[in-house]
Amino acid sequence: MEKSKVLIIGGTGYLGRRLVKASLALGHETYILHRPEIGINIDKVEMLVSFKMQGAHLVPGSFKDLNSLVEAVKLVDVVICAISGVHVRSHQILLQLKLVEAIKEAGNVKRFLPSEFGMDPRKLMDTAMDPGKVTLDEKMVVRKAIEETGIPFTYVSANCFAGYFLGGLCQFGKILPSRDAVIIHGDGNKKAIYNNEDDIATYTIKTIDDPRTLNKTIYISPPKNILSQREVVQIWEKLIGKELQKITLSKEDFLVSMKVLDYAQQVGLSHYHDVCYEGCLTSFKIGDEEEASKLYPEVKYTTVEDYLKRYV
Repeated sequence: MEKSKVLIIGGTGYLGRRLVKASLALGHETYILHRPEIGINIDKVEMLVSFKMQGAHLVPGSFKDLNSLVEAVKLVDVVICAISGVHVRSHQILLQLKLVEAIKEAGNVKRFLPSEFGMDPRKLMDTAMDPGKVTLDEKMVVRKAIEETGIPFTYVSANCFAGYFLGGLCQFGKILPSRDAVIIHGDGNKKAIYNNEDDIATYTIKTIDDPRTLNKTIYISPPKNILSQREVVQIWEKLIGKELQKITLSKEDFLVSMKVLDYAQQVGLSHYHDVCYEGCLTSFKIGDEEEASKLYPEVKYTTVEDYLKRYV
């Protein structure tokens, strides 16, 4: 079967650049939307040039210019959007409504993967904590537009990005593991799901030509990566040969600590609350036909232990 041509929007971002690499590695003709909004950001420009040298096509386009989006979309079969939904950096989820409009007008897209890649908003929007719930609400607005328009889709729920969660041993605002002490959220026994960002990109690209994933939500939940915070800490302690001092942070104290923060930080902490104190990511069951590591056993995913070895 001929591989789909892929347009990636947000291709210089945290996940987007990994999606570009995975798309090229898996043999797809890959296009990257080059938005003028990046201005003279030399790092992003050099990244785009690097991707071009690896065989990717750069396509000019802007969310401020619907026609430019339509023309870009007409070049491909699949559109993947990876623009940021993280409030502490930039938050652009609803910009995708313009993209939905462009895909509808172009009329040629076989699959659209919007910027999801975290929690499944449909499963968790009724229990998510404010103000973090705003992210899920906005993703549902985009989903509603996609489905009402009749655009074929795949939603990818990638759970916790390893760089943000494992690097800091599941502590908010930390991205390197301590060798001395760690804050344990509650009893530390709520299970979450941690995934290497490169694996997330590979699984995502695997879905785009797969009829089994059409108009479905696919969960990246490899069994060896479903662990509690205490289990993550124990793996780290084994790797460094040292037991960390453990400081317990109760749910009540965690909520009090949020009140002094700005709105963007409160959004992020709300997600940590839902994951670490409520165990939201493992609060529902999924079938083998919905889980990426079962669908694509040929992908050798990175386990939590293997991921943490980079910090030793």
